Amino acid sequence: MTKSHHTHFPSAADGATEHAASDEAEYYDDRSAPSVGEMQLDERSALRRVQGLSTELTDVTEVEYRQLRLERVVLVGVWTSGTAAQADASMAELAALAETAGSEVLEGLVQRRDKPDAATYIGSGKADELRQVVLATGADTVICDGELTPAQLTALEKVVKVKVIDRTALILDIFAQHATSREGKAQVALAQMEYMLPRLRGWGESMSRQAGGRAGSNGGVGLRGPGETKIETDRRRIRERMAKLRREIKGMKAARDTKRSHRLRSEIPSVAIVGYTNAGKSSLLNALTGSGVLVQNALFATLDPTTRQASFEDGREYVLTDTVGFVRHLPTQLVEAFRSTLEEVADADLLLHVVDGSDPLPTDQIKAVREVITEVIRENDTTAPPELIVVNKIDAADPVVLTQLRGLLPGAVFVSARTGEGIDELRERLGEIVRRPEVEVDVLVPYSRGDLVARIHSDGQILDTTHEEDGTRMRVRVPEALASALVEFAGRG
Repeated sequence: MTKSHHTHFPSAADGATEHAASDEAEYYDDRSAPSVGEMQLDERSALRRVQGLSTELTDVTEVEYRQLRLERVVLVGVWTSGTAAQADASMAELAALAETAGSEVLEGLVQRRDKPDAATYIGSGKADELRQVVLATGADTVICDGELTPAQLTALEKVVKVKVIDRTALILDIFAQHATSREGKAQVALAQMEYMLPRLRGWGESMSRQAGGRAGSNGGVGLRGPGETKIETDRRRIRERMAKLRREIKGMKAARDTKRSHRLRSEIPSVAIVGYTNAGKSSLLNALTGSGVLVQNALFATLDPTTRQASFEDGREYVLTDTVGFVRHLPTQLVEAFRSTLEEVADADLLLHVVDGSDPLPTDQIKAVREVITEVIRENDTTAPPELIVVNKIDAADPVVLTQLRGLLPGAVFVSARTGEGIDELRERLGEIVRRPEVEVDVLVPYSRGDLVARIHSDGQILDTTHEEDGTRMRVRVPEALASALVEFAGRG
């Protein structure tokens, strides 16, 4: 016997985004000129989804494929394990995903089962009930909180008589809307095609075959008998397009690797910001560097990695890289497509793991992020970088939850990127954790070698400096590679 209950989502302010309504506010400096993030946010707001349009693949022609129409939706989930709070949080997150994609959430249903039904995901009885909810609300789409097989999608659509999509298709749709760079668009297109290929379907003329030989064609030898159907033609075209995209991404990966190897050679420490989507990674990047990148209170607002330069308290320079956000059950197609981007995590000197302190289940966020990081590290066959957990949004978090987190995460730093609270402490901790230069030397650098002085400032730590007649006397702590370049100037005078 199964149990079920309804969850109602009356407005876009409900669900996972309610507790963070003001927490992801933009961090801008006082200049009158708009920042890059402001301009991107204005552009995104101006291009809201137009009712009746879809985000189906444009490469495929004529066949009547399932269209992603996300205007008025009903959510449905299967609760197989965990607590009721976790089940509600999962549905609230699905509602936030649907709203980020531009839809209006009308109703939510949760079905308590040991495992999803093999035929219709939620079972025949609940499917009939879902049909009545669709009729009562006037919904045009049903979104399922899980990845459905092609057979489950088809069977559920026959019962509810509206379009059905799953969580994976929804996340891919959001990525397609938010991708801005050439590499990001290529990665999203590849992920969409990998997901769509086994789910293509058509009917009518799309399933008829090209006539050959005795069917009335004069094609002759090699062309007699039934030809391939239109849907088979499109499958072949998609495979060819996927192969081309993989080649393009491989070429862009080479350019990214070149930039990364240049940073590694320069001895400048690299810090990668990782975390759950909408935890405030971009806000934290802005708070630490003042760079003004795009910040929006939405899931997967930023996809393309952003690298900015910053300085520790002692003046040493380092680079901060903001990576794509993670989510529970992140589609495998996206992990594969964004592998070149996620490699930034494997090569970092430190992982800055940002956690949303105002989330009802922050420990579940940490677990989901670490699962993806572990997979990426394993694929790259490297050791995991050290991790510093940063609990963000403490200005909006429940004090009781924060107290519990301080006990669970003794080494974490608690900050608010919006108000600036705890940012100075975070900078200090970063300087302590990231490797310090190894060799201390006393050198007299000629005034003609300003390039060496600049390298000392960027890569080393200056302990003492005086200006003399023949040059700048400096007592510094620098990496071994730079110390060898300074050897000829050591011990002078």
